[in-house]
Amino acid sequence: MIEYVKKIAERLSLKPQQVEATLALLNDDCTIPFIARYRKEATGSLDEVALAAIRDLNEKLVALDKRREAILKSLSERNLLSEELQLKIAAVDNLNELEDIYLPYKVKRKTRAGQAREKGLEPLALAIFQYKVKSPLQAAQEYINSELGVKDAKLALAGAKDIIAEWMSEDQKLRKAMRDYWAKKALLSSKLVASKAANGKEEAAEKFKDYFDWSEAAAKAPSHRLLALFRGESEGFLKLSLAPDDEEALIIMDNHFLKGKGEVTELLEVTIEDAYDRLVAPSMESELRTELKKRADIEAIKIFSKNLRELLMAPPFGQKAIMALDPGFRTGCKIVCLSSQGDLLSHDVIYLHQPDQAAAKLLDLTKKHNVCAIAVGNGTAGRESEKFLQELNWQAAQLETPQIVMVNESGASIYSASEVAREEFPDHDITVRGAVSIGRRLMDPLAELVKLDPKSIGVGQYQHDVDQNELQKSLDETVVSCVNAVGVELNTASKELLSYVSGVGKQIASNIVKYRSENGPFKSRSELKKVSRLGPKAFEQSAGFLRIREAANPLDASAVHPESYKIVEQMAKDAGVSLKELMQSSETRKKIELEKYASEKIGLPTLRDIMQELEKPGRDPRATLEVVKFADVHTLDDLKEGMKLPGIVTNVTAFGAFVDIGVHQDGLVHISELSNKFIKEPAEVVPVRQKVEVTVLTVDKARKRISLSLKR
Repeated sequence: MIEYVKKIAERLSLKPQQVEATLALLNDDCTIPFIARYRKEATGSLDEVALAAIRDLNEKLVALDKRREAILKSLSERNLLSEELQLKIAAVDNLNELEDIYLPYKVKRKTRAGQAREKGLEPLALAIFQYKVKSPLQAAQEYINSELGVKDAKLALAGAKDIIAEWMSEDQKLRKAMRDYWAKKALLSSKLVASKAANGKEEAAEKFKDYFDWSEAAAKAPSHRLLALFRGESEGFLKLSLAPDDEEALIIMDNHFLKGKGEVTELLEVTIEDAYDRLVAPSMESELRTELKKRADIEAIKIFSKNLRELLMAPPFGQKAIMALDPGFRTGCKIVCLSSQGDLLSHDVIYLHQPDQAAAKLLDLTKKHNVCAIAVGNGTAGRESEKFLQELNWQAAQLETPQIVMVNESGASIYSASEVAREEFPDHDITVRGAVSIGRRLMDPLAELVKLDPKSIGVGQYQHDVDQNELQKSLDETVVSCVNAVGVELNTASKELLSYVSGVGKQIASNIVKYRSENGPFKSRSELKKVSRLGPKAFEQSAGFLRIREAANPLDASAVHPESYKIVEQMAKDAGVSLKELMQSSETRKKIELEKYASEKIGLPTLRDIMQELEKPGRDPRATLEVVKFADVHTLDDLKEGMKLPGIVTNVTAFGAFVDIGVHQDGLVHISELSNKFIKEPAEVVPVRQKVEVTVLTVDKARKRISLSLKR
């Protein structure tokens, strides 16, 4: 671990003690949210991003060493491991370079070079390669052997060239030079596969129209374009080529292997061309494709995770009685009423083409359940339902007009058909479950969205094309980070929400819910220790992120960790007040000298966090909910070029941002239209859920495309 510490510290520009402490905590099964929040003294107040970077780089170094060990073992077992080779392998800290060293010793399938070796032609190849002969053809005469299939000198030379070509392709220095050259100079080109685009598949091919005759430097290709090109290729509509200028590549090889002029050089020039075309170029193309795909995946996953964070951290409406409406024309609008705890109180259906009956039901349910807000799904008939609600005569029914909020319903149908929803509402159909999900998204987006696979929430780009394991890992970490940043109410949280709490997981989450149902609400955090399988480590990791609003100890409703309770109690005692009075009196807290309470384990960073928490116990870091009011436009036909409209950002990609302007079809603000100044990526300007005012540039009704601008 010590050598890892030094490497990680250097690469991430951190102090070795920060890295060492972080790795020690991770090895002790501490989670990143826990370390970031409650172990600042040990890590020097590193945030979650820095902690994750340490963990990821450590994992890469471990994987590299495992591969190194496997290679050394393989070479040793085959008696190929010299002292020089062992030192060479030990010195490498790059996986590509490690594989380059091992390449000549790899057990290969039958190759032309291998067949030539079987014919005894390796000494001839070595003599030519090292310029130890003047006339290759004359030297080849000695290797004619009819029994081995070498009938003449030309066949001997051909075999020797195959061996030399393989040596060239496996030369470590050449491969490094070629890898650098391809990475900088390769062109990525695409052409339409006409036969695949015919036979009724013209419409499917049309989505790749921009790439029917495309070429650009691979090094500069953005992630979304790379993923689009790779998808077009995998679906058979595009033929991709990836290569730099061949002549320049051959010059690099010539400079690497040729010495002066003469017959040997002439033969090696021909061999270089063969080695490049047959071995080097295909290998470099395969490597570069892998690197480009990896780069594109990383960028796309980063964008997806950032969008997901914005969505999960969306402002909650709070624990108030609400109505939710899942709109529809033919099948009607499904209505549900939810208590302030999110429990289903009643459900019904209204039809917009029966306005009197619909109005009567809505007013009656609003009065009966003291509804203070109505969540309306933004799908089909969403804007029409919103307008209907806004035009109801609430005052005539002696009701205050409830707040009417459009809610993004992406993934609600997936939730309604899920096992989670069936378990929660076994006696209700998917339409009721979907409406409940819409309502709960308004109350607390985070608590509801954690029940969904993040990939179904509707943010990101090309999520089905990227590495699924890496995507899932990143999205899960994003959910964990958000859940622990907000904190979880222990007595009302679902097992899905609890499972993302630091140190909990699915099994313990189920056990918490079971304990709660059998014993009633938790009265204190310490009662958690009675939950099956929730041992000391799980309690340490989770307790600070769990809240009990009505607990006897007011600290149980805060983010102060139980391990710090004694310090806070000592502060209150020293100030001559009760714990509750200490939390209520800012004047008393101002008089406290934190340095008096600092120790080796709990230092000033944690003490400052405690004081901030005492000021606003259990504070929610999410912003206050602001409702977007759309303009009086409902369909594409209502849009005109030059219109300025309010909207809300629904998705941010590498090429722009999508904005809901209330016409059932999101418009695209291309990156070039996001700002009057140059920007590298859309996320610099807008996050998901930001309220914006856009200008309509063009409307393509046939393709259902809206082009928008944020430029002033």
